[in-house]
Amino acid sequence: MADFSLALDQPVCVGIIGGGQLGKMLAHEACRMSFKVIVLDPTEGCPASKIADEQIVADFKDEQAIMRLAEKCDVLTYEIELANSTALKQLEERNYPVRPAPETLRTIQNKYRQKSFLKKHGVAVPEFELVESEEQLRKLCKKFGYPAILKATEDSYDGRGNYTIKSKNDVEKAYRYFAGREMMLEKFVPFVHELSIMVARNPSGQIESFPVAENVHDDGILDMTVTPARISRKAEARARKLAEKAMKVLHGAGIFGIEMFVTKKGDVLVNEVAPRVHNSGHYTNEACSVSQFEQHLRAVLDLPLAKPELLSPACMINILGPEGFEGPYAVEGIKSAMNVPGATFYIYGKQLSKPRRKLGHITATGRTASEATLRAKKARKAIKLVPSNIGGSA
Repeated sequence: MADFSLALDQPVCVGIIGGGQLGKMLAHEACRMSFKVIVLDPTEGCPASKIADEQIVADFKDEQAIMRLAEKCDVLTYEIELANSTALKQLEERNYPVRPAPETLRTIQNKYRQKSFLKKHGVAVPEFELVESEEQLRKLCKKFGYPAILKATEDSYDGRGNYTIKSKNDVEKAYRYFAGREMMLEKFVPFVHELSIMVARNPSGQIESFPVAENVHDDGILDMTVTPARISRKAEARARKLAEKAMKVLHGAGIFGIEMFVTKKGDVLVNEVAPRVHNSGHYTNEACSVSQFEQHLRAVLDLPLAKPELLSPACMINILGPEGFEGPYAVEGIKSAMNVPGATFYIYGKQLSKPRRKLGHITATGRTASEATLRAKKARKAIKLVPSNIGGSA
């Protein structure tokens, strides 16, 4: 690995496709290290634009806009899987650094392609099959048993592309729910724990992984992450080994969020892989020797990766938009939340609240995972999101 020099009069410029909260926190870390940042996002005034040096307002898939971004930057990365992998592949073929690799993005963008790739390379995943007709779906449900998970293979995240088929009476409705879209059926895994690990690799081949985290989802959306995971050492070792195996078969540099299930028997299966910084890695800002955001930047710039150490048990809880309300919002209870020992409060700066939209999060540290969890829950309970025309005190 060649040494790295930083010219402050001509700083390294990182281009980020996506300007949401992940892009904002990436930009924050880049600015701390005096890197320049340009983000591409369709929403003018997106969260990352508050910190980035420049925003290109364009769709994630806009080929011309991506090329314009590349002309202005030294390296491109992304914080959302909706990026145009074909355009990024064209850049890579011209020896332009795109990290993680466009081919990896293409593989992961389609859930069936992702699972097929992992299975082909010996990475344990739940049973799955592509659905080609309603009749076939009925047969697959009979084969897999109930419940079973029907998934749209593309353009779906945070559980929005999933439909749980609980009985044969749900099959027709489920199939119609994804009408016109490619879909796959996945056998339900009766898991006892949901885990995730952030794993990074740089172009020089160095791989470093973060602690194993335990996740709790609510209706397909991440609600809470606790670290260290409340699992046996044997299960932790299996999870780490499986995550690093998945990382080795996927190409490209950057950080990856690898989500897994642990069954009653102690088996570990990969659920999904995200080729980017991840919601379940937010705890690393407060609880680890290096954050996932700094590690990702180290990886895409081929800098030495830090060896992540857990400095304190931690719990991260998401702040989601309330049901029954959409529009400008105000945040109440900030003082009470910030008064909780060990709690750190984030609001992303999204202009509009929508039901179950990720608007912020709270991370709390503690002497134990239980103490951190109690603190995070107390801080989250203090926060209220209300329509901004009502307003409220801090």
